[in-house]
Amino acid sequence: MKEIIFAGGCFWGIEAYMSKHNGVIETRVGYANGMKPDPCYEDVCTGATGHAEACYIKYDESKITLEKLLNKFWNIIDPTILDRQGNDIGNQYRTGIYYTDPKDLELIIKTKNEQQEKYNEPIITEIEPLKIFHDAEEYHQKYLEKNPNGYCHIPLDKVK
Repeated sequence: MKEIIFAGGCFWGIEAYMSKHNGVIETRVGYANGMKPDPCYEDVCTGATGHAEACYIKYDESKITLEKLLNKFWNIIDPTILDRQGNDIGNQYRTGIYYTDPKDLELIIKTKNEQQEKYNEPIITEIEPLKIFHDAEEYHQKYLEKNPNGYCHIPLDKVK
């Protein structure tokens, strides 16, 4: 099993979208790459923790490749917007790819460069090693499964 962490605005939508793909074994939402050791949602919402709302993804690479996951991620975000996706505004809603295996960096950069051809503005999605990830509170986990009419800026019908 391999793992990757994606930040793309509200973590509810990223989790709902990614969890629908064959080969994705586990998803959890949480807070990534900030400075506060053990943040809660209210802390992260202040914008002062440096954390991004993110989704941890564990996947079986014999069923879905990292390249496919990356391309699916690029397809549901606007990587040229700073600190915003959909109606969600603030540093915690920035886009990011946080990797745990340094060998993944080359492929991440390759897909970013391919995506850049689609945009006039530069892609500003963070690409960094994962420094820290804290699970979000239980009520955030699988939120859109529990609340099917909940807000989501990601068109979940894009799952193929």
